[in-house]
Amino acid sequence: MTVLMIACSLPAFQVMQRLERKWKALQEDTIFICKVKCSSLPDISEKESLKDCVEEWFGTKDKRADAIVFFCAAGIAVRTIAPFLRHKSLDPAVLVVDEQGKFCISLLSGHAGGANELAERIAGMLRALPVITTATDVEGKFAVDDFARRNGLVVTDWDMAKKVSVNILNGARVGICSDIPLANETPEGICEGDLEKSVGILISYRNILSFPFQRTLQLVPRTLALGIGCRKNTSEEKIRAAVDSCLTEENIRYESIFAAASIDLKMHEQGLIEWCNKMEIPFFTYTAEELRRVCGRFTDSAFVEQVTGVSNVCERSAILAAGNGELLVGKRIYDGVTVAVAVKKGSISF
Repeated sequence: MTVLMIACSLPAFQVMQRLERKWKALQEDTIFICKVKCSSLPDISEKESLKDCVEEWFGTKDKRADAIVFFCAAGIAVRTIAPFLRHKSLDPAVLVVDEQGKFCISLLSGHAGGANELAERIAGMLRALPVITTATDVEGKFAVDDFARRNGLVVTDWDMAKKVSVNILNGARVGICSDIPLANETPEGICEGDLEKSVGILISYRNILSFPFQRTLQLVPRTLALGIGCRKNTSEEKIRAAVDSCLTEENIRYESIFAAASIDLKMHEQGLIEWCNKMEIPFFTYTAEELRRVCGRFTDSAFVEQVTGVSNVCERSAILAAGNGELLVGKRIYDGVTVAVAVKKGSISF
């Protein structure tokens, strides 16, 4: 997690330092970018404007912070971020802490960006009061965008997500169906498998031709890993065409793919690397020994074993990338490129 923190006064700078120390002690892997924009601290104050400091990390350029925490008046923060706002699915969490550290306000992306949850955490570290204004939180109701964020689900229709929230806030009950097991009891307002409800949530990695509810919000779980094998110097275009064909044939949505994998002989395969970069997914590689240790029945090839030292690359690497998941789609061959799909084991929590 990357957090940009900006202090606009000397007291605010002191509060920022205190929070950074406590946060680092609790979560060592968090990356902090701490900036000061304050005339009373000329030696460490940024020369660029406050807007420029924020724009650099807001995601409108190359860099993106997961959260931005202002230590200043809320009005300053609002005016600073206003030019960069796009959509709750794209904007980082934005929070404001006053210069005495008494309040922590969730200002932007409360659910989708996790600002509400962060406000609670930061308030706990500073012994401050969290200020959260989203209606579902105020009413103690189920929030579908927060539920999606916590479970790594992609919201496919934000307008429909609003309709789900409106129904719940108005006291109506919303149905839910899922390809993935639900780990605990559904919260108030949510009915598992109730297809008679006019509004409902569907959790599925499939392209759905006929939705189960009259008005359906599909949430796509990012639970599928691709295993890919190819000849040396296979182009990115061929990799993309092979994956496209596989996912189309199996009726799988692209949003569900969270990683790709192959044997370590392909660690520097340019076409694979380019395709993963374009997809913005990690590319994992495994040794032949690691792949041989994967248990299961696979589509073996004597030629592949002769070249790589293991009889099947795509199926075994997909399973490993999915955390020793289950093979969902076995080996498919498209113009010399092999593709397999594995799914993570697990469940959805409310």
